[in-house]
Amino acid sequence: MRIAAMAAGAVGGYFGARLAEAGHDVFFIARGANLAAIKKNGLKIESTHGDIHLPTPNVTDDPASVGPVNIVLFAVKLWDTEKAAELAKPLVGPNTRVITLQNGVDSVERVGPILGADKVIGGVTYIATVIGSPGIIQHTSSFAKMRFGRADKTQDAALDAFVAAAKAAKLDVDLSRDIQVERWEKFSFLTAMSGSTATLRSSIGPIAADPETRAFFNDLMNEAFAVGRAKGVALDKAFVDERMAFIGSDKMDPGMKASMAHDLERGNRIELDWLSGKVRALGRELGVPTPASDIVYMVLKLHRNGS
Repeated sequence: MRIAAMAAGAVGGYFGARLAEAGHDVFFIARGANLAAIKKNGLKIESTHGDIHLPTPNVTDDPASVGPVNIVLFAVKLWDTEKAAELAKPLVGPNTRVITLQNGVDSVERVGPILGADKVIGGVTYIATVIGSPGIIQHTSSFAKMRFGRADKTQDAALDAFVAAAKAAKLDVDLSRDIQVERWEKFSFLTAMSGSTATLRSSIGPIAADPETRAFFNDLMNEAFAVGRAKGVALDKAFVDERMAFIGSDKMDPGMKASMAHDLERGNRIELDWLSGKVRALGRELGVPTPASDIVYMVLKLHRNGS
């Protein structure tokens, strides 16, 4: 298959590299120092599932030089969504599917009008990756999952073909039973992870172990859940209980932090407005109180654009 990783960041770079290693034609869209490093030294993945080094990957900052592909793994930072979607237009042909793998909950709604609502597919990933340095992606979690599907749950031959190719590459990739629910479940957990680890400047282990900070995490997740329900998404409260049990179990790496916490530590721009800020904004729109999300937003507001 012809696959484009837009862009070759922590998520797109990881899954793209695994697919390239399996023999697919993967085109990595990158820019700046990351582009220069990949051109010079190749793309490296340091992973608990085995390291990869692609010495001469297909990498460019110009999607027009690639042309239409079967699948676009759309995984840019949330503030770049519309700009990146415009740049991705040359990648999209009549049968292309663009799978959004971003952190927020509104990517499909933002990308669809630009690249075609029939071509843009909602997706989620469950993975802990970070760009350790330009051209090097560090994968630290035991899990690396991707789920996606059409909101109306209709079958799609192009998506079925990609699932088959990804599974043949030994990736944990599959169609979602209900992508709307799964997007909001992921969003609820992520806003709690990002909000707590960034605001408290801590990995998840100490947060889960302390009663007060654990309650703060729970409040953040419940607020996002309440907003999702107010929007009409059929969310089950049992998910919150299961995730709360998970963060305190030996299945959760106590040293794990959300990507927003890593960006904050490095003085980079952070996705605050599209995570806890989005919960806060939707709460005001829908009449749902969001006091914990308000705290996160206030504490991090002045760091939104980096230091």
